[in-house]
Amino acid sequence: MPASTTTIDKSRKPRRDSLLERWFKLSENESTVRQEVVGGVTTFITMAYIVVVNAQILSQAGMPVEGVVFATCVSAAAATLVMGLYANYPIALAPGMSLNAYFTYSVCLGMHVPWQTALGVVFISGMVFILITVTRVREQIVNGIPECLKHSTAAGIGIFIAFIGMRNAGLVVSNPATFVSLGNFSDHGVQAACFGILLTAALIARKVHGSVLLGIVGTMLFGAVRGSVHWPQALISMPHPSGTLLRLDLRGAVHLGLFEIIFAFLFVDLFDNVGTLMGVCEQAGFVQDGKIPRVGRILLADGVGTVLGSLTGTSTVTSYVESAAGVAAGARTGLSNVVVAALFLLALFFSPLATSIPAFATAPALIVVGGLMMQSVARIDWPDFSEAFPAFITAVSMPLTFSIATGLSFGVITYTAVKVVARRGCEVSTLIWVLSLVFVLRDVYLALR
Repeated sequence: MPASTTTIDKSRKPRRDSLLERWFKLSENESTVRQEVVGGVTTFITMAYIVVVNAQILSQAGMPVEGVVFATCVSAAAATLVMGLYANYPIALAPGMSLNAYFTYSVCLGMHVPWQTALGVVFISGMVFILITVTRVREQIVNGIPECLKHSTAAGIGIFIAFIGMRNAGLVVSNPATFVSLGNFSDHGVQAACFGILLTAALIARKVHGSVLLGIVGTMLFGAVRGSVHWPQALISMPHPSGTLLRLDLRGAVHLGLFEIIFAFLFVDLFDNVGTLMGVCEQAGFVQDGKIPRVGRILLADGVGTVLGSLTGTSTVTSYVESAAGVAAGARTGLSNVVVAALFLLALFFSPLATSIPAFATAPALIVVGGLMMQSVARIDWPDFSEAFPAFITAVSMPLTFSIATGLSFGVITYTAVKVVARRGCEVSTLIWVLSLVFVLRDVYLALR
């Protein structure tokens, strides 16, 4: 059963003939309008950082900050709305963190490609995303991943977001000798995060409605009392899209023949997105007979978001693992995505307020939700080593390489290799053989660069 911090209030269920009920099938998904709103607000709060962080990263490529903020909010709102209204899933989207770093540091700064041309490349990759989605190539990849890797992906993402939460809280810091070490407990932010972890865990254990969201609010209030929250000087700001709107250079992207860059954008987003979708859907209980219903509709959202993002001025849009926090708060349908999309559009005008939420306030939510996602490991056939070991590699590789896509690729390669060595190669599907070869060639290519 999926982890949930909420129970259904029968008296608050919408009428079956209501518009919301007909569109989002709330009763069928055992949800209520209240659950969806709380889940949507929770998801937005945990990923609101992207509004300012994306602008900070892309501005280093020479892009105007105001334009990137506009593009971030608009592309996130549009893609999230497509996911909610068309696919009816509570999975929010926004410009991807690893992809914006690749856009800035590898493409623009490393290869000296103008950001306008790089946006053109993003546009092309988005169109390819849509093409391989309507031809059902991506759907076959998602549904063809072995069960053990699906379960371990959910667990791996749980460890991954818990690690991110600990880093954001200051509980884990870098160390030149040991890579990571314990943070400083005298720091007020760390203390607030510890308070938030205990508060959120206690609320979930007592099955309090909206536990994750209440934990975020409680942590922020605790930090405010300790003087760790810096409130914005202004609440409202007007968007300025002209700096990046329709500034992409398609002709330059085509003439440069940037196949390597297009492939990189495609590869990273494809498998990062697949991993996120499997993990969140596994947690929410959406997976049926090893498959995700309406997966074709799900996969269309990031293609639409990426195309719109390139037109408005941002890098590739992808599904966000922080959606797991909203699912843990009770989100089960696309109605929560409508809430997230509305909040992203409001953030256009209230970006100072949206970006004033400190990292230590959302960190407890990520840590606790990571713990909830670990229940997926119980579904792995641990006595069967050919199933267990690839699952283990998948789960541990995601946090250790800081990449969902890399963890999934290691898992697929290991799955194929172990099955062959165990003389059970007949259990490996043609799709997994192809993916294994692609992943190996990708790793060889990266090693020889």
